[in-house]
Amino acid sequence: MVEDRIQDVKVENRRSKITQTIESLVNSREQMLVSFALLAGMPASETDSDPVAPQPKMLQSFLQQLVDYLALGHFEIYQRIKEGNERRGKILEAATKYFPTLLETTDFLIEFNDKYDAFEVDHTDKEELDMLRKDLRQVGQALSKRADVEDLFLESLG
Repeated sequence: MVEDRIQDVKVENRRSKITQTIESLVNSREQMLVSFALLAGMPASETDSDPVAPQPKMLQSFLQQLVDYLALGHFEIYQRIKEGNERRGKILEAATKYFPTLLETTDFLIEFNDKYDAFEVDHTDKEELDMLRKDLRQVGQALSKRADVEDLFLESLG
C-alpha cells in the first residue's frame, strides 16, 4: 500500500513537471511569435503597405527568443524521447508521427539563426533587405507548420 502511494506520487510529480514544461514552452513560443511578427511585417504607417526595414535590435531579440524556444523544447521534452527514456506507447507513436516535421523545422530555424546571428541590417541595401524579408517569410511558414505539429504532439503528452 505504501509502495503504491509512493508510485502514485512519483507519477503525479512527473505529470506536474511535464505540464509546467509544456506551459513554459507554449509561453516561450508565444513571446517568440510576437517578436517575429514585430520583426517581419510592421508597416511604416496605417496607410503604408511597405513594411518597415527590420531593426538590428529587433532581429537579435527575435533570434535569442527563437533559440531559447527551440532549446526549451529540445532539452526539456524532445531529448527524453530521443534518448529512449519514454515508455508510453501513445507518446512514442506521436513522436514517430511528428518528430520528422519538428526536426526539419528546427534545422531550418537554426540555419536561419546562424545566417543572421551577426547580421547588421543595412537600410540602404535593397538587395540585402529583400533577402532578409524573403527569409523571414520562409521562417514564418516554418514557425506556423511547427506550431501546428507541436500542438498535436503536446496534446499526446497530456
